Amino acid sequence: MPKKPGTNPKGEFAFFNVVYEDGSQRSNRRVPAELLGGLDGDEPARAYIHEQDREIAEKSGRPPLEIKSIARVGAKKK
Repeated sequence: MPKKPGTNPKGEFAFFNVVYEDGSQRSNRRVPAELLGGLDGDEPARAYIHEQDREIAEKSGRPPLEIKSIARVGAKKK
């Protein structure tokens, strides 16, 4: 049965574009919004995404890629 419109909580996740050292990019990586904000800003997202990458690499048998930069989707560049 389909969900009623408006039943999904908004703002539950923040989305990030991740660029890796080898030049590849992954878009719309989800990070729980509860980890972000405060004095650290978006820096906890890097650790969360790094942990996701480590788990993915472990399952795939490949070494994890090093993150070059992360940027929140829709954020203006400085």
